[in-house]
Amino acid sequence: MRVVVALWKGFCYTLGALALAFIAAQLWFFGNILYLARYDPQSTAFMESRLDALRARKPGAQLRRAWVPYDRISVQLKRAVVAAEDAKFLDHEGFDWEAIQKAMTKNEQRGKVVAGASTISQQLAKNLFLSGQRSWLRKGQEAIITWMMESTLSKRRILELYLNVAEWGEGVFGAEAAARYHFGASAATLGPEQAAYLAAVLPSPRRYDRARVTPYIAGRVDTILARMGAAQIP
Repeated sequence: MRVVVALWKGFCYTLGALALAFIAAQLWFFGNILYLARYDPQSTAFMESRLDALRARKPGAQLRRAWVPYDRISVQLKRAVVAAEDAKFLDHEGFDWEAIQKAMTKNEQRGKVVAGASTISQQLAKNLFLSGQRSWLRKGQEAIITWMMESTLSKRRILELYLNVAEWGEGVFGAEAAARYHFGASAATLGPEQAAYLAAVLPSPRRYDRARVTPYIAGRVDTILARMGAAQIP
């Protein structure tokens, strides 16, 4: 009987410790999100991961990035990114349930993961705080962070953060660095075709050289250009 009681107490203590650790982690994430409501991040979890990978091959490597405020990013780029990545950005509260259902159905039909449905908010949550490893635990944490951000930050701030921390090339982060890397221009001066190109390469930015247009990218650019007029931005 004493053994059973001891085991039960051990189980309860372990469960309690895990619960406290979970709550502490969520408070840490929420505190950082409150900070981001007013202050710009110096780095992100994804940037640090990419920098480590770059320095493993080339010690002393540095990331290319330069923060620019929302008003100094081309409206064309904002429309292009929303059109390409999250057409319902202004309408949902962090999750596009219709897109999620379609992706699940498509993946079940193919028998493997061939489609995703992450919103801009979900992608930002992952880039800011989480590793690139895929697991249900990480997806659950991503969902909690996404809910926190949508409850705390404005859509304008979420898009501003996203455009400034997204990867657009090998070690190239943010709209300003991307514009200068690919086109030798500032983020404020990007035209529709340039913006559509940057949005087209966003899912796999390290696969494409500077401003190199493949048949696939050309098709994506045309599709994004056709959708940009209807894209709603904050």
